[in-house]
Amino acid sequence: MSSYSEPLVQSTTTPGEGAADVRPVRPASRGRRRAAAAGSVPAHRKRTLGQRIKRDRVMLLLIAPGFLYFVVFHWLPLPGSIVAFEDYQPYLGFIDSAWVGLDNFVKIFGDPTFWQALRNTLVITGLQLVLFFPIPIVLALLLNSIMSDRIRKFVQSVVYLPHFLGWVIIVSIFGQVLGATGVVPHLMQAMGLQPFEAMTTPWFFPFLVSIQSAWKDAGWGTIIFLAALMNIDQELYEAAAVDGAGPWQRMKTITIPGIMPVIILLLILNLGSILSVGFEQIVLQRDNVGAGAGEVLDTWVYYHGIQNGQWGPAAAVGLVKGVVGLALVLGANKVAHLFGQEGVYSRGK
Repeated sequence: MSSYSEPLVQSTTTPGEGAADVRPVRPASRGRRRAAAAGSVPAHRKRTLGQRIKRDRVMLLLIAPGFLYFVVFHWLPLPGSIVAFEDYQPYLGFIDSAWVGLDNFVKIFGDPTFWQALRNTLVITGLQLVLFFPIPIVLALLLNSIMSDRIRKFVQSVVYLPHFLGWVIIVSIFGQVLGATGVVPHLMQAMGLQPFEAMTTPWFFPFLVSIQSAWKDAGWGTIIFLAALMNIDQELYEAAAVDGAGPWQRMKTITIPGIMPVIILLLILNLGSILSVGFEQIVLQRDNVGAGAGEVLDTWVYYHGIQNGQWGPAAAVGLVKGVVGLALVLGANKVAHLFGQEGVYSRGK
């Protein structure tokens, strides 16, 4: 007894013709057979939420720690912004504390020390944005140009190391080098020059803080730019070299445009934190130059808000920082769209 099997050829005969038109039938591809066997979802049907979660479960597990961090430390505390509109007392809580409306904002905007701290913050962040932001880009371009993998890895390890040092150690190192009894003043004095006390000079404090931040995090900031450089198609460089383009021309026409989206993205994100310069670094050196030059918004919140028990004005400063940062990010992203860049998020179609 023979079993029936589907023929691999299809024969068609038209009336009045004795010959048959034999056309081969292409068997189903291996990918189609596997998809049919696995019961995949047809193209015209959308995947359900459970199917999408099952498909992307590995990526979801990878982003889960970062997602939980933002939920716990950034999103859940958002309702606490109501403190900015209350005469908050910790023993009374959010509900029983007296509602004062905008009085806290009037109080901080009428305080001269707040405006002084705001000015110092903008000066420091402006210097860091102008002087520090380009350093990781230049360092990544230099590291990418090193031909020897062994030398590149060694240099990367050296420039990454300061990122893992605490601010207490870094401030101590700078004190041993630039302090009144440090190495540099002693060398200047031995050469017959007037020693320069960089750690206690008020006008030099913004430059000192920017130099410390650059030394600590410049190497760490090259990681993203090196990843962006690796994604550039190497055939573009080969084609440009064949056309006679030199190293500077290849950098100008291929390298810089290739990493420009990443540069714009990080620049916009840095604008969002323009009113935050870091608390620990500043508070360790604030007393060396005085509050007039070393007070920033983060230390103002600590000394005027937490130490003095002015919880409402401290929360109002934090809310102002968040609103200003959000406005800068949205505005900078809109400008990036006008110049044809993707920015933080894409434009709606």
